[in-house]
Amino acid sequence: MRAPPASAVLAAALLATACTPSAGAGAPADQRARTSTPAASSPTRATGTATTTRAASPSVTAATPAADPRTLTLAFGGDVHFEDYLRPVARDPHGLDELRGTLGAADLSMVNLETAITERGAPIGKEFHFRAPASALDTLASAGVDAVSMANNHGADFGAQGLRDTLAARRASPLPVVGIGADEDEAFAPATLEAKGLRVAVLGASQVFEMTLANWSADADSPGIASASPLGRLRTAVQRAASTHDLVVVYLHWGLDYQACPDSLSTQTAQALEAAGADVIVGGHSHRVNAAGWLGRSYVAYGLGNFVWWRSREPDSRTGVLTLEVDVESARGTRRSARSAVTGATWTPMLIGTDGIPRVPSASDGRRLHRLWEQSRSCSGLDARP
Repeated sequence: MRAPPASAVLAAALLATACTPSAGAGAPADQRARTSTPAASSPTRATGTATTTRAASPSVTAATPAADPRTLTLAFGGDVHFEDYLRPVARDPHGLDELRGTLGAADLSMVNLETAITERGAPIGKEFHFRAPASALDTLASAGVDAVSMANNHGADFGAQGLRDTLAARRASPLPVVGIGADEDEAFAPATLEAKGLRVAVLGASQVFEMTLANWSADADSPGIASASPLGRLRTAVQRAASTHDLVVVYLHWGLDYQACPDSLSTQTAQALEAAGADVIVGGHSHRVNAAGWLGRSYVAYGLGNFVWWRSREPDSRTGVLTLEVDVESARGTRRSARSAVTGATWTPMLIGTDGIPRVPSASDGRRLHRLWEQSRSCSGLDARP
């Protein structure tokens, strides 16, 4: 591993982040409950394809994806880990199946998987560490998740051995894993998801300035996460994906812990990626639900909050599922149009329970949480309509 750039080390020292204690061991991976082809891990192949067939979902009061073939639905949840009392969930292939009716109900769905996938290795020199067994990927796949990003400040929490295990789990994963790889090309390679006749590129990258970004960013000959600092490599990856796909989704780890409004770096990043051709720009890290809306032709969500998470008190427990509607015909021609292909957005408010799993709350809580989500847009510069 090369020495970190001085600027990254300085940023890490100034903006160190904190989360939770390290996890224990888990069981081997279970057999997946639905069919999907994982993203390729070979550096010679840039994308993988995930074609999903889902079983009937349980009855849940939430946004219902359009059955209309002219509309593609995309759903996003926030940060996921399997710490503390969530450890057994990572070993249960059906431990998150109740999310099929919310997150898993869309045509395609995605979350940030904020943990190393390993049961070995030594924790790196930071205060908090996350890890989970490879079976956690089966648990997410069974819940209806179609892709995960691992470009975050916990993807390399257990050093070189943990990262080797994570990359091995990525290669065997039942669903595509983006934002981490054996080298820079692999970490920035998009996965290709297909639905409603559209090719959707999904990419992941981190812009959180701490020791993971400083020491475990992938480069030409070193493994690690995809770094969005500087932004040039991610911008190029988005431009390339836009030239070969109908829709481009970027899942970012960005911003500052507990922020209520997006910081200037996040807004500048969103503007740059919109100009590069991203249709959807979503992210997390702040442990808060932040603003969402339209920025030019892109739909941006600055903070999706915690999702499957060990903390269950408000405001840390406020979360939800963002479901976007995409006009299929507009997406096919979106490279030639300034109009957004995203035509609608639904926020399904949820609260994380004492077991770490998010659920749709009572009607009164749902209305309260939805108002908070709407109000957050006031400091974002985003539009409520396309």
